[in-house]
Amino acid sequence: MSLLAKAISNNSLRLGIFATLTVGLIALTFVFTQDRIAAQIRASEQRALADILPQRYYDNDLLHTYVTQPAEPLISQHQPFKVYVAFKGQQPAAVVIPVAAPDGYNGRIDLLVGIDRSGQLTGTRVIAHKETPGLGDAIDSKVSSWIDNFAGKSLLNPTEDGWAVKKDGGEFDQFTGATITPRAVVTAVKRSLDYFNEHQTTLFQEGAKKLEEVNHG
Repeated sequence: MSLLAKAISNNSLRLGIFATLTVGLIALTFVFTQDRIAAQIRASEQRALADILPQRYYDNDLLHTYVTQPAEPLISQHQPFKVYVAFKGQQPAAVVIPVAAPDGYNGRIDLLVGIDRSGQLTGTRVIAHKETPGLGDAIDSKVSSWIDNFAGKSLLNPTEDGWAVKKDGGEFDQFTGATITPRAVVTAVKRSLDYFNEHQTTLFQEGAKKLEEVNHG
């Protein structure tokens, strides 16, 4: 019995060590993968900033002039998020807002949306998505120029009814065989304009404070 007990004890110890190592390996893999994904998203954001907000709009350090805002369901941001604030000659010029479309065909679509102080879109870019290649991925600027159609739009151009894909009576093109994806993006971009319309004053005021910190930091 003592030999049997010893064998069971040894096997249990081995299993315990194996389980601990396995859990540790999974945890490390998750941490490193999470960091890599976050780094890829940050890199996408930096590239997108240059695309949607040309340098002529601002003369401040845009990457460091941001304000952290509380979670906002309107734009599907369920954690605090950063809004970049652009200034030209110390005057507020534009913002770049992260917005998500939670209802893409294959799930969440993350975007950055540039809006100037008049409420007009300077540009939009998708920074993360899982849409189907050859169908829904046409929202990606590397695949097609469809996303460029938002530049110059505002809450008044088009009118409320126009903020939809053509299949739904709006003015934005859908994709052949894929309507859900562009529909989700159009809705998300419209909501970013609604958010800016509601929070413009606060964003520019907080952005001015952040600009002063950056300039004197």
